[in-house]
Amino acid sequence: MNAIDRCWRPNSEWMRHRSQLATCSVGYAGKMINNIGSDLIYYKVTDSSDDPINPKPNTLRYGTSIIQGKVWITFQKNMIITLEKPLLISSFTTIDGRGVNVHIANNACLMIFKATNIIIHNIRVHHCKPQAPGIVMGPKGKVIPLGHVDGDAIRLVTASKIWIDHNTLYDCQDGLLDVTRGSTDVTISNNWFKNQDKVMLLGHDDGYVRDKNMKVTVVYNHFGPKCNQRMPRIRHGYAHVANNLYQGWLQYAIGGSMEPSLKSEANLFVAPKIGNKEVTWRKSNDTNGDRWDFHSVRDMFENGASFTVTKGGSCNIQPQAVNILP
Repeated sequence: MNAIDRCWRPNSEWMRHRSQLATCSVGYAGKMINNIGSDLIYYKVTDSSDDPINPKPNTLRYGTSIIQGKVWITFQKNMIITLEKPLLISSFTTIDGRGVNVHIANNACLMIFKATNIIIHNIRVHHCKPQAPGIVMGPKGKVIPLGHVDGDAIRLVTASKIWIDHNTLYDCQDGLLDVTRGSTDVTISNNWFKNQDKVMLLGHDDGYVRDKNMKVTVVYNHFGPKCNQRMPRIRHGYAHVANNLYQGWLQYAIGGSMEPSLKSEANLFVAPKIGNKEVTWRKSNDTNGDRWDFHSVRDMFENGASFTVTKGGSCNIQPQAVNILP
């Protein structure tokens, strides 16, 4: 087991002590202790239906929007939830799918908008589709307007202290995971990303300089099979990418623009049998490429994989965020 799983899996009574999970996170999200305490509300989803304006009790949307305070959401049974509109998740919410098989699939998917202290654990999110502008029930039970939403599995917008762990994400029309518009202090761990062109985007766009403060840990994940690019693509900010398995790629594994900083540590990069063997990609019209900070430490390379490290300067490595296993 890795450091996260060793924290809770050996406890045979974990189902009776679910909130122990909040102490198990690593990386820039920090320990999720703001999600637990004597005031924690346990909420169980028993109804897989969805009403984006007037959510019914016992549905997932009711738990993420109507229930106030610290909420720990579990599921009564296996279910497939097809969301009518994107699901906005309130601060101090945990979605815990352990013990059952929960799919969020076939239409709208998950959004964390101007929220903090959120855990998403053991959910399968797939076949997400773009959404036209509309109104939805948001945090604190307020109906809010949403503009056009791309078909991402999970999108973070101006979010902080977010832990995304042990989920399976695949086959979405845009990307699988976007961390955008000033979002920071995020840990992405133990997830399986597969069957996708654009996998993970860190940073909104080249002109959004606020993302220079972004810090993200990407650790213990499995990328592939059939992933093309953006594992992740980084703009402006810093990512510690460690102990991940890369099961091939088409265009590249890790890339970016606007002078991002990257510490790639103890990853296993298995290059595709044919095609591009290079792990990294830099935007071709970025005139400051020599000031990029791409460093590789104790990475392993198979099938001819190669990693182009920083050409000039030193890596702007942020304080160590996760202990790397040997």
